[in-house]
Amino acid sequence: MKVGYIQTSPFFGDKKRNFKEIEKLTAKLRADLIVLPELFATGYTFISKKEAESLSEGLDGQTAQFLKDLSKKASATIVGGFIEKDKDKIFNSAMIISGSELLGVYRKLHLYYKEKLWFVPGDKPLKIYEINGIKIGIMICFDWFFPETARTLTLLGADIIAHPANLVLPYCQKAIITRCLENRVYAVTANRIGRETRGEDNFKFTGESQITSYDGKVLSSAPSDKASIDLVEIDIEKVRDKKLNEFNDIIYDRRKDYYLS
Repeated sequence: MKVGYIQTSPFFGDKKRNFKEIEKLTAKLRADLIVLPELFATGYTFISKKEAESLSEGLDGQTAQFLKDLSKKASATIVGGFIEKDKDKIFNSAMIISGSELLGVYRKLHLYYKEKLWFVPGDKPLKIYEINGIKIGIMICFDWFFPETARTLTLLGADIIAHPANLVLPYCQKAIITRCLENRVYAVTANRIGRETRGEDNFKFTGESQITSYDGKVLSSAPSDKASIDLVEIDIEKVRDKKLNEFNDIIYDRRKDYYLS
């Protein structure tokens, strides 16, 4: 299975320009799974809820159509972040698309910093999407900080976790190694680069998008300051064996009776 990430520096609020940049980067791209950053088409640093709402979309909006086109061109399943509008609510969401079909939408459970001022916390359970026998789970950015997210996706059967992100804290890339190791899953973290200074906030995004193996090895790491794409071949069968050795299985060895929920 060939999986990859796209790392860009979005122009705030300019969806068409951001789409064109990705089209140039992916002109000859072919893969099974491609992950784009969180809010890749809009930028991140909003100054009001009204501004975030103005960039929101339904499930048949510009971003969905762009991802459907990209999915068909690359013959790939695509996961990418967007601002989802649902009646009078907006969510920090990611859609998963295969060909011309929208398979589903994940709404970020753990909102970071001022996201709590703009977005409603995710209200849908974590879910697995099975495409051609491969089981894909989704989490968004700050969800990594909560081990329960990756563990729940693992218990649901995830082979690989798609992780759109706009990371500003310096910890995630190293922590994802532990998330993959403790769950024996692959992860594709698609981060962004650049700086956004708007209102009172001045965010510098860390880049270093990463493909991480079930055994804790970093299979790909992007630069911290350059637009980048990369693809890696992975062996899904490896993650379906949760044994560390002949005596230890990371799922069956859990002592659930002694854990707090």
